[in-house]
Amino acid sequence: MDPNKVDEASDDMSGDGEMASVMGFSGKKARTFDLDAIFESTRRTAIERTQRVLEERQKVEEMEEKGESSKSVKPSVHTQRDKPAATASRRKQESDSSSDSGSDSDSDSDSELIVKKIPDTHEITLQHGTRTVSALALDPSGARLVTGGYDYDVRFWDFAGMDQALQAFRSLQPCECHQIKSLQYSNTGDVILVVSGNAQAKVLDRDGFNVMECVKGDQYIVDMAKTKGHTAMLNSGCWHPKIKEEFMTCSNDGTVRTWDVSSEKQHKSVFKPRTFQGKKVIPTSCTYSRDGKLIAAGCQDGTIQIWDRNLSVHTKFHCKQAHIPGSDTSCIAFSYDGVTLASRGGDDTLKVWDIRNFKKPVNVATGLTNYFSMTDCCFSPDDKLLVTGTSVKKDEGNGKLVFYERASFQKVYEIEVPKTSVVRCLWHPKLNQIMVGTSSGLAKVYYDPVKSHRGAKLCVVKSQRKERQAETLTQDYIITPHALPMFREARQRSTRKQLEKDRLDPKKSHKPEPPVSGPGRGGRVAAHGGTLSSFIVKNIALDKTDDSNPRQAILRHAQEASDNPYWVAPAYTLTQPEPLFAEESEEDEEAEKEPEWKKRKI
Repeated sequence: MDPNKVDEASDDMSGDGEMASVMGFSGKKARTFDLDAIFESTRRTAIERTQRVLEERQKVEEMEEKGESSKSVKPSVHTQRDKPAATASRRKQESDSSSDSGSDSDSDSDSELIVKKIPDTHEITLQHGTRTVSALALDPSGARLVTGGYDYDVRFWDFAGMDQALQAFRSLQPCECHQIKSLQYSNTGDVILVVSGNAQAKVLDRDGFNVMECVKGDQYIVDMAKTKGHTAMLNSGCWHPKIKEEFMTCSNDGTVRTWDVSSEKQHKSVFKPRTFQGKKVIPTSCTYSRDGKLIAAGCQDGTIQIWDRNLSVHTKFHCKQAHIPGSDTSCIAFSYDGVTLASRGGDDTLKVWDIRNFKKPVNVATGLTNYFSMTDCCFSPDDKLLVTGTSVKKDEGNGKLVFYERASFQKVYEIEVPKTSVVRCLWHPKLNQIMVGTSSGLAKVYYDPVKSHRGAKLCVVKSQRKERQAETLTQDYIITPHALPMFREARQRSTRKQLEKDRLDPKKSHKPEPPVSGPGRGGRVAAHGGTLSSFIVKNIALDKTDDSNPRQAILRHAQEASDNPYWVAPAYTLTQPEPLFAEESEEDEEAEKEPEWKKRKI
């Protein structure tokens, strides 16, 4: 290369640099990044932060254990009235001596850790009514609670909008005079399925307005698969966990039907439970599996029948004697892993099944009294506990919310609900709160301020709003900017002060006038003798004269009228004829002296 050209190019570059400096541009080089070093520093920071969080958690757990060992009494539970809830007693169940001797220390520590996860330190009570709360539903986000009962009412509760008064913001009767059997929000939370004692299920939106009503079938058709809907009372219903438009209902007509919200004139598919002899049997509860591929129904003959959702003829699993025949299986629920099925029987039992080996139950709990056809059972959010409720007769004890460990199926905890039965129970995974429906018309929410999130925690911290009195004394303030000063009204600084002033003004407050004392003034007569009522009392009512004989009462004035005629006689003095009277004869006197039987009859 020619050196002269190199010198010229260097001169040009130096000239460009001078020009850039004159124009104000900087000639910096592009910044380079070492990605490996950045990733390494980020990884180290994350490891240090995780270690710090774990150490803090260990310290908190140690402090809790020390606090529990030092305190023998649990913290008080506050209701909406800010009083200790002595009505709800919670106690941890001690294991039997036989199980204690055979169990290891590791299993004891695991069960203690599981019990600590139960959110039961505090509670609130929602007054639904006076009859049994037979249905509970929470939307997926946990913002709204819906309760339904034997009193035909459906009440809507908004945790974010409630205060300590804990009042429902809406109450309605969607099915008129039919008891509410089941309520459930869809998986998107925009609509609610309402299953009642009639043959037609309803779908409502979040505000309670009707979206869809299932068609009623023809009760004179023998084959229930040939009619478009249910023909008898409904027992239960639920939404599909994956398809938001599909839901399922079961009825006393012996069918389980699936529906689509968009087509209300006919069902989607029909499943007919049958005994081994091929006879019709009534399903009392139904549910979908967690993935939505299976449909399970508990029947009155004690069987549990499971179908493939796409094959409605033959059952995929059929347990012949799951519960005692003739008892209503009140609830069946799938675990979150989709393998285990729990069934709550009307024979006072709670059983756990493995659907891969459906011939006999994995575990059985007995002695759980059940008087209701909708008593619930459900799994905890971590799938380690199984929860159900027990029933009692009226004024004969306390109902219980019982917790069983899923692995060992030992009773690890129970919550007593005084003088009522526990019918519905629901453990919401996002809120980590337990909702309970009772037979006394109350819905209880159990929560823990540390372990629970939102829900009941939002409304218990809000003070109760005071009712504003009707402002009847206030007057509208009319602004007239161009009025003369003599006609211009003074500007109102405060409504409260104006109210106080108007209250003192007798004309604006319409103060009643006091009674008149003395002879009277201003056209008003005193109350002691000048009024019409007092005149009537004195001159007429208290008159002692006897007016029993009106003729005598009139004739007592005859002498005065004849002696001193004033009104009638002077007017007829010139024209009044003289009265002529017949003279009495002797014959008349003799006739009067004759006896009665001799008188001639005319």
